[in-house]
Amino acid sequence: MVHQYQQKIGLKNLCQWVQLPLSSYHYKPLEGKPGAKPSSYTRMVNGKMVLNEEVVGSIKKLLSEEFVCYGYKKVSASLKQLKYLINDKKVYRLMDENNLLLGKVIRTTGKRQFVKHRKITATCPMDYLCLDIKYLWVHGEQRWYYLLSVIDVFSRKIIAWILQRSIKQIDVINIFRKINQQHPIKGVNIRNDNGSQFLANSVKRYLSSEEAKQEFTHIATPQENSYIEAYHSIIQSEVVERFELSSYYEAKLIMTNYVEFYNTKRIHGSLNMKTPQSVWDTWHSQNNTSTKGKRMSLQTALSPLLENTIKNLIINQKCQTFNII
Repeated sequence: MVHQYQQKIGLKNLCQWVQLPLSSYHYKPLEGKPGAKPSSYTRMVNGKMVLNEEVVGSIKKLLSEEFVCYGYKKVSASLKQLKYLINDKKVYRLMDENNLLLGKVIRTTGKRQFVKHRKITATCPMDYLCLDIKYLWVHGEQRWYYLLSVIDVFSRKIIAWILQRSIKQIDVINIFRKINQQHPIKGVNIRNDNGSQFLANSVKRYLSSEEAKQEFTHIATPQENSYIEAYHSIIQSEVVERFELSSYYEAKLIMTNYVEFYNTKRIHGSLNMKTPQSVWDTWHSQNNTSTKGKRMSLQTALSPLLENTIKNLIINQKCQTFNII
C-alpha cells in the first residue's frame, strides 16, 4: 500500500496514516542466526588464546577416562581447573556441536550390517567379539544395575566388563577404547544386538574409524548372539541365584572376583575342559613361536644373498681404486 502512493505523497505521511513505524518499513532481515557470531578462540588464565578445537580435544580426553560420565557443568568446572577461562554456556555449545552431551536422544542413520551366519567360526583370539547387557538386581538397594560384558569367542575369555546404573553410548565407546589399548580391534568382527547403545551413530563411527567390523543380530533372535547369552546364563545360575547382593559395591566386588574365577579357573566343556585364559595363552605362545621360526628361516634364506652383495661391492671398490673399470 505504501509503495502504491509513495510517488504522490511523502513516505513519512504515508507511514503515519497507516500507523507503520518508519523503522519497520526500512527493516530488512539479516541472513543467518541473529546476534554476534560465537568466538572461535578461548582464553587461558595466562592470557594465551587457544582454538576451540583444542578445548574440544580437552573435553574428549576428559570424557574418555574410565568411569567419567560428566554433564556440561562438571566438564566446565574441570576445564576451569585446567586454567581455561570459559563459562557453562560456551561449554554446552561446544559439547552440543560435537555430540558430547549426556541425555541426548539417540538417533541412528544408515543401514545396519546384519548377521549373515548364525554360527561363528573364530580361528584365533580377537577374531570375533560378542557383547550384550544383562540386568542385575541389588536387593539391598531395591534397584537394577546394568552389566555390559565383552567375550572373545575363540577362548570364551571375558576381556572387558562394566557394572553401572545405566549404560550409555559413551560407555560402549569407552569400553572399546580400553580394549583397543591392550588388543587392537582393527579388523575384529564385533557382534551385538539392536540395543539403542549399540545402534548409536557415535558408536558406529568410532568402530568404523578403528576399522572394526560391527554386525547386528536380527530382531528377536538371541541365538545369533549365543556366546554372550550363554555367559549371562552362567552369571544368572552361578552368581545371581546364589548371592543376595546388598549394595552396588558388593555386587561389583563379587563380579570382579567371579570374572577372575571364570577366566582363570572355571573349565569349559566346549574348550576340552580348559579355562579361557589357558586357551588364550596357549594360542599366543604357539603363534609367537611359529612367527619367530618364520623370521629365522627368512633371515637364513637371505644371508647368502646379502653375503654376495657385500662381496660385489668390495670388488667394485677395488676395481675403481686401481682404475680397472
